[in-house]
Amino acid sequence: MSTIVITGGSRGIGSSTALECARRGLGVILTYKSNAEAASEVVRRIEAAGGQAEALELDVGDIGSLASFRQAVEQTLRTKWNTQWVGGLVNNAGYGLFNPIETVTEAQFDGLMNVHLKGPFFLTQTLLPLLQEGSSIVNLTSATTRVATAGVAPYATFKGGLEVLTRYMAKEFGERRIRVNAVSPGPIRTELGGGLNAEFEALLASQTALGRVGEPEEVARVIASLLTEDGGWINGQNIEVAGGYAI
Repeated sequence: MSTIVITGGSRGIGSSTALECARRGLGVILTYKSNAEAASEVVRRIEAAGGQAEALELDVGDIGSLASFRQAVEQTLRTKWNTQWVGGLVNNAGYGLFNPIETVTEAQFDGLMNVHLKGPFFLTQTLLPLLQEGSSIVNLTSATTRVATAGVAPYATFKGGLEVLTRYMAKEFGERRIRVNAVSPGPIRTELGGGLNAEFEALLASQTALGRVGEPEEVARVIASLLTEDGGWINGQNIEVAGGYAI
């Protein structure tokens, strides 16, 4: 059984991805920052359906904690799956900030950068020796890198950086046949940025060709396909999952 690491796996797209990967027969190590109860519930649901999963605590923005996290992953791999290898990594953990540029503080800027760009860079670097040949990495970016939305400039900027990083990872990791792609969600029904109220959902729905917002499960299915042989000849790409957002 191949085992996937999914950051931010306790809710939203992350939890849906964990459930979808388990449904496809993959082992899942999902991370959470503070909500251990929610992470445990995802594990319970996976195990109730016959899958295997473990939840580990991780603050992706705390670069100093990554070495100990790798040790925890190695121990979990040995004791749970009797292996030393990770079959895939999903850099999903994140949060939103909705402030105009003139009000963003340096602390807010740095916090977003650490979680959305610096964290995925150094977490991938830290786990790279554990990634088996032929494995897959998926970075979660955002449709806001393509369509400018007032109030999300720092968030979109770092997601844009992650999109560029995806191509460089694909180039550099190619010798080990590690594929690296980005998935770029558009309007999705999650808790990011406080979630959707009826008015905001209607506005977003009106901006998609399909006339609705997406569900986390719809993004999860794309991510899971990139982690399996279904996506075996897709590499270095940014795949927008947005229902035809602002086209």
